[in-house]
Amino acid sequence: MNVLAEVSGNVTAIGYGLAAIGPGIGVGIIFGQGVQAIARQPEAYGLLRQNMLLGTVLTEALAMLGLVAPFIFQTI
Repeated sequence: MNVLAEVSGNVTAIGYGLAAIGPGIGVGIIFGQGVQAIARQPEAYGLLRQNMLLGTVLTEALAMLGLVAPFIFQTI
């Protein structure tokens, strides 16, 4: 039980590390598929770029929630 007590101080850091995995994968998928779509249909560059940026913003919002949530729900 002493090990659990020592780790509890870093739970927020571990939580954010785990919360950053999902958005990181999401951004990689968005840009990977976006570049592939632009390569297949270059004339749709403007629309694809706009959708890629919107998807990235929404995905990064999840990362910000993952950063803030441990501090909001932290017990004293």
